[in-house]
Amino acid sequence: MKRYFPDSLRGQLVLLVVGALVVAQAFSLWLFVDERSLAVRTAQGLEAAGRAANVARLIDEAPASLHSSILRAANSPFVQFSISDRPEVDHLDHSDGGGLADRIGALMAPEVAREIRVELHDLPSGTPDMTHVPADMEQMHRVMMGSALSAVEMRLAIALANGNWLNVSTRFQRPPLQWPWAQAVSFVATAAFILIAACWFILTRITGPLTRLSAAAEDFGRGEPGTPLVARGPSEVRNLTEAFNRMQSRLIRFISDRTRLLASLSHDLKSPLTAMRVRAEMVEEGEDRDRLIASIDEMRDMVEATLSFARGMAESEPSGPVDVAVFLEELRTDMAADFALDPESGLRMRIRPRAMRRALRNVIENALRYGGSAGVTAKRAGDLIRITVSDHGPGIPEMEFEKVFEPFYRLEKSRSRETGGSGLGLSIARTIVQAHGGAITLENREGGGLAVRIDLPAA
Repeated sequence: MKRYFPDSLRGQLVLLVVGALVVAQAFSLWLFVDERSLAVRTAQGLEAAGRAANVARLIDEAPASLHSSILRAANSPFVQFSISDRPEVDHLDHSDGGGLADRIGALMAPEVAREIRVELHDLPSGTPDMTHVPADMEQMHRVMMGSALSAVEMRLAIALANGNWLNVSTRFQRPPLQWPWAQAVSFVATAAFILIAACWFILTRITGPLTRLSAAAEDFGRGEPGTPLVARGPSEVRNLTEAFNRMQSRLIRFISDRTRLLASLSHDLKSPLTAMRVRAEMVEEGEDRDRLIASIDEMRDMVEATLSFARGMAESEPSGPVDVAVFLEELRTDMAADFALDPESGLRMRIRPRAMRRALRNVIENALRYGGSAGVTAKRAGDLIRITVSDHGPGIPEMEFEKVFEPFYRLEKSRSRETGGSGLGLSIARTIVQAHGGAITLENREGGGLAVRIDLPAA
C-alpha cells in the first residue's frame, strides 16, 4: 500500500479530499436510493388501496350478475381481484399495512363499519411472477426493472355488504439502483472545483514555501552562502521561514566569529614562536638545544596548519558543477603523486573546488604516507557519488575510527613531523566534506589496508 500512497503533502491532501468526496457521495446515493424506494413503494401501495376501495364500492352497489364483469375489468397483470366467502388474509401472521386499512375505509362509505385486513411481506429476490402478464408487456417489464429484483407482496381482504370478501393480491418491485447523469456531472464538477480552486491554490501556498525552505536548508548545509528567504504562505509557514532565517543568521555569525578567533589566535602565536626559535639558535650546541628547536618547529607547524585551516574555513569560495573524472585527474597532476585512479565517466557533482581539492589531498597523502600506496575510485551510489581512497598499509583499529578525526590526534606517537604530521589532515577533510552535505567513513579492507569512503551528493 505504501508504494501507491503518495509521499508528498500535496498528494496526500488531494487523496484525502477525493476520498472524503467519494465516501460522502456514496452515503448520499444510498440515502437517495432508500428514500426513492420508500416513496415508490408507498405510491404503489396507495394506488392499489384506492383501486381496491373503488372496486369494493362498485360491487356493493351493483347487482350480483355484474360482479364477474367488474372483476374482469378491474384485473390487471399486477393486481388480481377475486370474491370468496372467506378472507385470504387470516390475521395470524401479517405486518401492519402502514395506514392502508384506514385509507381504504375513508375512501369507502365511512358510515358503514366493515373489516379490512392488510398484509405486507417481502418476497425473495428473483424473477417476478409474470403469470398474468402478456408476453410483450413481460419483456418490457423485464427490460425496465431487471430480471432479479426483490419484491413486496400486498394482500387485502375487504368485507362486502353481502357477507362475502373481496380479496386483492398485488406485488411491486423495489426500483433498481439508478444514478442520474446530472448527479454524476454535479459530483465531477464539485470535485474538480474543490481540487483546483481550493486544494491546488491552498496547497501551492503551503508546499511552495516549504519546498523553497527545504532547498535553502540543503544549500546551507552544503556551505552555500545563506540568503534570507521571503516569508510567504499561511502564518504557520511564514513563522517557520522567519525562524529558519534567524537560525541561519545566528549560525553564520557564530561560525564566522569562531573562525576569526581561531585565525587570530594562530597568527598571534607565530611571533613568540619565531622569537623562541631565534633564541634557541643562540643556545650552545647540544642535545637540549636540538630537542628545544625540534619542539619549537613542531609547534610552529601546528600553528601554521591551524591558521591554514581557519583561513580555508573563512574563505567564501563559490560552488559549481565539476566532472569528477577530470577533477581527480587534475588533482593527481597538481600533487605530482603516483597513485592509481579509476573513476566512472559521466559523474558530476557540485562542489567548491579548492576546498574539496584540499580535503582529497589530505586523505591521499595519508594513504601514501602510512600505506605506502594509494588507489582512488569514483562511482555512482544512488543519489551519491562515492570516492574511495584505499591503501595497503596496516589499517586502523576500529576503536580509533572516530578519534582520528579529532584535531591534533595522531596514531603515530613518535611526534616526528616527517612521519606523524600535524594531526589536522582528517579533521580538515571531514569538515570540508560535511560542509558539502557529504560524509566520510573509514573501513579496514580485507587482506590489509584502509579504505576511506567519501560520499557526496551528485549534481
